[in-house]
Amino acid sequence: MSFLLRKGLSSAAIGVGRKLLLTTALALPILASPIVAQAKTIRAVMHSDLRVIDPIITTAYITRDHGYMVYDTLLAIDADFRIRPQMADWKVSDDKLIYTFTLRDGLKWHDGTPVTAEDCVASLKRWGARDGMGQKLMEFTASIEATDARTITLKLREPYGLVLDAIAKPSSAVPFMMPKRLAETPPDKAIPEQIGSGPFKFVQADFQPGVRAVYEKNKDYVPRSEPPSWLAGGKVVKVDRVEWITMPDPQTATNALQSGDIDFIEAPQADILPVLEADKDLKLRILNSLGYQTLGRMNFLYPPFDNIKVRRAALLALNQKDVLDALIGNPKYYKICGAIFGCDTPLATQVGSETLVRGNGMEAARKLLAESGYDGTPVVLLAPGDVYALKAQPIVAAQLLRAAGFKVNVVATDWQTVVTLRASQKPPKDGGWNLFFTNWVGADILNPIAHVTLNGKGRSGGWFGWPDDPKMEELRDAFVRATTLDEQKAIATAIQQRNFDQVTYIPLGQFSVPSVWRNDLTGVLDGPATPVFWNIDKIAD
Repeated sequence: MSFLLRKGLSSAAIGVGRKLLLTTALALPILASPIVAQAKTIRAVMHSDLRVIDPIITTAYITRDHGYMVYDTLLAIDADFRIRPQMADWKVSDDKLIYTFTLRDGLKWHDGTPVTAEDCVASLKRWGARDGMGQKLMEFTASIEATDARTITLKLREPYGLVLDAIAKPSSAVPFMMPKRLAETPPDKAIPEQIGSGPFKFVQADFQPGVRAVYEKNKDYVPRSEPPSWLAGGKVVKVDRVEWITMPDPQTATNALQSGDIDFIEAPQADILPVLEADKDLKLRILNSLGYQTLGRMNFLYPPFDNIKVRRAALLALNQKDVLDALIGNPKYYKICGAIFGCDTPLATQVGSETLVRGNGMEAARKLLAESGYDGTPVVLLAPGDVYALKAQPIVAAQLLRAAGFKVNVVATDWQTVVTLRASQKPPKDGGWNLFFTNWVGADILNPIAHVTLNGKGRSGGWFGWPDDPKMEELRDAFVRATTLDEQKAIATAIQQRNFDQVTYIPLGQFSVPSVWRNDLTGVLDGPATPVFWNIDKIAD
């Protein structure tokens, strides 16, 4: 990846009843513990509530964010897109076949035991079995072992230029390190406890899925000496406690932020941004300059989308502008762009995306659907209503698909249920699905290996939807063996064309979401996987 990258809660506003509920939800945990009442605490409303807490078993960003609180990584990427040591430094042999990683001093798991190379080897293997970029690395790996308590030795079958990029991968799924006893959990089964070596400890006793997640400062954590930069450098924790409070209603969250009952909102709803921008007590900033790509993913295993003509008809029916207008509204925060590797990046091209960008494919969609043999099988479309950045896409898509001649069954649910359901390979009639929508941060789509949605391994290792596409895998292998940027660009263009030919997934444009926080928070960091809560300080009340 680096080779490419270097180029006041108002009762008048929400009512006495709502204020009482909110005050109770925020105050009860404090009253129960006088020690917590004296602690320096950040209360944040994240983009989603946290339910799945194994950061390897899902690509959900709220789980990734949880991972950065609890776990640490061997390497990290800084704001200049350079790969930096985090838990370990490294050396590479002259023939580029042996990578040796040496753990730094002072690393402990949250249970007090030392971090060992064996723990890290097991963690890399578990991640490598699950993550698309990890899988590709493991295909080129001859062996990975602990040669002593602090040394990890990775030997390749042939030179592979993305070794460090993979291990420094900043977003889902991140190669987080965990104790061997947890890392040996099968990658499709959730780990039984949350023990990491990261800057915060997860407070399991206070975890209420759908209500709140709580983290306390890891007092044994030894930060690196370098200043923080994106996900690299010193992770210095300056508060005692961080609470993620679930408030699915955006107006309630806004009122709570303005009154000081909470301190931070990760992703305020777009139509509330003017109010937040005008409040002198708040700061509003885009923390992830790479932004997001929103996309649709079909299930290749079952009708109707096991039929390539039906998939192509659906692609023709959709367009980016309708989705982005409904999702964001303000063109200041979105961009119509058919590049599957992101707009304005080294691999960007518009090949194959013409109807999505121009919005002129509906007539062709109707014609192709009629020719496809489509028999009226309903499209089971998952529609989460609790995350604003995921609410509009299924509603707009359902309308456009119906206009093209599809029957659509919209299943209203919440995002964490979608995260669970999309992993199911059951037929739609038995509780499965045909289509869902999600968002990728820019860091997750920058090249064909990081871009897990392009994985063509089918049921045996593909991402949700499970396209079985050996040709796509051949192209991805060719990409990692390419030795120049021009070669990579040519292969990436072929991969994008293949994506639209097979309708591997449907890119629906890019957008940015600013975060907002009270002025008494300082040190909020930018990055490709935000927010992070180290380096943030809070002025005492």
